[in-house]
Amino acid sequence: MSKFIIPHDKSKGPKGPLAHLFLLISFYYKKISTWLAYIIISFMFVAILVNVILRYAFGSGIDWAYEIHSILLPWLIACGVVIATAHNRNIIISILPDRLSKKNKKYFLQLVEILIILISFVVIYSSPPILRAAQYQSLSTLDIKQVWGYFSLIYAFVGMIIISLEKIIFGFENYQNEDHRSLS
Repeated sequence: MSKFIIPHDKSKGPKGPLAHLFLLISFYYKKISTWLAYIIISFMFVAILVNVILRYAFGSGIDWAYEIHSILLPWLIACGVVIATAHNRNIIISILPDRLSKKNKKYFLQLVEILIILISFVVIYSSPPILRAAQYQSLSTLDIKQVWGYFSLIYAFVGMIIISLEKIIFGFENYQNEDHRSLS
């Protein structure tokens, strides 16, 4: 199981019960995202596998296995976004930050995190019309409202806000490992 990045240097960042509470919330948000991703990918794999076996063996499969992915796949992607952000594995273009001094690079990265927070708030703020519209869409076999898939949008962007705030408040030292840069 992967380790999550939590600032261990007690001399950096704020101290006290609120800071500790924030770190706990951040830690468990990342941990829950990892476990949700494991569970979702395993369930989707088993559902597809059983459906294929039943289709070849008996000529028909499980009806809900065709629809469940429209709910679970957005949640898998949302969990992946949180995990990638927590491990600093997002796709990045590092030409500009690499050319800056260490001090200016820190300011630049703080600006990027602030922009991520602002964009995330805008997405969350603008999502209620989508959620309201999705309340009236149901999956035909499962009779589950499509809105459950769209809630993953809010989950992912709340996770990005939490992790970006953690980076700004507690420092970037734990996130700036050169080995963990994008491989693309």
